[in-house]
Amino acid sequence: MRRPRPQGAATGAPSGGGYSAKVTSEQNPVPETSEEDGPRPGRLTAAAALAGLEGAALVVGGVYMLVAGLTGHPDNPEQAATGGVTLIVLALLPLLAARGLLARKSWSRGPAIITQIMALPVAYTLLQADSVAIPGGIALAAVSIAALVLLVNRETTRALGIRTPGSTQESK
Repeated sequence: MRRPRPQGAATGAPSGGGYSAKVTSEQNPVPETSEEDGPRPGRLTAAAALAGLEGAALVVGGVYMLVAGLTGHPDNPEQAATGGVTLIVLALLPLLAARGLLARKSWSRGPAIITQIMALPVAYTLLQADSVAIPGGIALAAVSIAALVLLVNRETTRALGIRTPGSTQESK
């Protein structure tokens, strides 16, 4: 986020370099301190990756349904197109949640958890089929359960700045 330049600040400061600089009275650039409390925990990154994987799978499935419905000979082309568009729109939830988790936004945990909870009945339905859908159900159930465990982990919760019951608010 760009901050307004102070009155009388030098305008010929180099840009880029991976950090934004504040101009002090001595005209020396000082890197801004990060608002984060250190590096992103691995569990948070893994949860974001799993949510992103689910979103990408929904996009792929939606595009496949849409293309197959428009170019193939389905029983009902409108239903195939609607199903494809619906899957693509549903993919926005886990993709936005994954982006928010990577950016350490506290709001992103809710949509990520909702996505995992919604995926569990789908996995159960796939497991009940007598077809090649069974491995897909196993994979979806494993990803959903792993993501849920990662999302409710204390380290992830702390990294997102979410207070848990019984925790005291630390002074800033």
